[in-house]
Amino acid sequence: MHNYYVDLHIHIGRTASGRPVKITGAKSLTLTNILYEAAHVKGLNMVGIIDCHVPEVLDELEQGMNTKGWYEHKDGGVIAGEVTLLLGSEIEVYDEHCQGPIHVLAFLPTVLAMRAFSGWLKERVKNISLSSQRMYGTGRELQGVVKQLGGLFIPAHAFTPFKSLYGKGVKKSLTEVFAPDWIDAIELGLSADTEMADQIAELHRYPYLSNSDAHSLRKIAREYQEVRMNAPTFAELKKALQQQDGRGVAANYGLNPKLGKYHQTTCERCFQPMNPDDERCPACGHHRKVKGVFDRLQELKTGGVPPKRPPYIYQVPLEFIPGLGPKTYKKLLDRFGTEMYVLHQATEEELEQAVGEKLAKVIILARRGDLSIQAGGGGKYGKVFSE
Repeated sequence: MHNYYVDLHIHIGRTASGRPVKITGAKSLTLTNILYEAAHVKGLNMVGIIDCHVPEVLDELEQGMNTKGWYEHKDGGVIAGEVTLLLGSEIEVYDEHCQGPIHVLAFLPTVLAMRAFSGWLKERVKNISLSSQRMYGTGRELQGVVKQLGGLFIPAHAFTPFKSLYGKGVKKSLTEVFAPDWIDAIELGLSADTEMADQIAELHRYPYLSNSDAHSLRKIAREYQEVRMNAPTFAELKKALQQQDGRGVAANYGLNPKLGKYHQTTCERCFQPMNPDDERCPACGHHRKVKGVFDRLQELKTGGVPPKRPPYIYQVPLEFIPGLGPKTYKKLLDRFGTEMYVLHQATEEELEQAVGEKLAKVIILARRGDLSIQAGGGGKYGKVFSE
């Protein structure tokens, strides 16, 4: 049994031919670039590519299997050099039971299964070649198809104000839209952590995932988890989510929720913090606000005794660290190889030798969660301060 670093929410910006997939994704976010970045820059062992329903992406994946030595593992997932690719899809659900749109993740074990899912989905979306399309059908219908194909079903960034399960998707309970037995895990999103999510008793039965939702190469692994498995495969991940035979999520690594874009309630116009019951912004007088995840969970919390969970470790991504620019970032990678090594293994002495005493101290403070933070909200990330 080994521990593997896993990020299960990475978008494709463009196909190899240059066609857009995730419109807001970087052009450099291609399948080949993602796999290289994940393995050789970030140091991940498993990635979930959540635009694999796109036919051209599947064609590109099969071409890699024919020409680059990639291959399907017998237990699911595509072995692409030093990283395992899980075939995923992000879908938007907005049926008559929803209060607002909900994004969910579906993972299938094989290319054949994803081909079948893509064919089914094509008849229910406007454009099968784009990411995160709205599906015309019910949430339970989608769950049923994913389960028939042997897949995993995971509500995405479950608490963010827009396009999420608890943001505006349901009034109080996930049972309003989904069959609870057909949910395999809950993705927390950047503005929430384990303790916050466990205020909702109906979530106590599910494991929590902390993924990057990367729209650029640098954003990969800004959140991730360490998963205990025999091998980085689909079947082993499924066992880990079910906590079978010693498998499981060993630790979640994520932003302090205050760094997330939607942690606190803010004015829609000037981004000043607001109380959720304020009718107008006290700073600019604007009458519209974006309700933060913290305040939304105050409305939803039900109490109950949460289960014992793996640690949620606050981790500041290297790009958030004050004073760590592109040249210094390159120095760290040249010296240590991957971000995972810098974040988990490099000693303070080794960091001092690479980037100097001052910055090494900041990296260590970030590793301990001891940096000061200005909370984010309304679509703007929080900020980290070293003093």
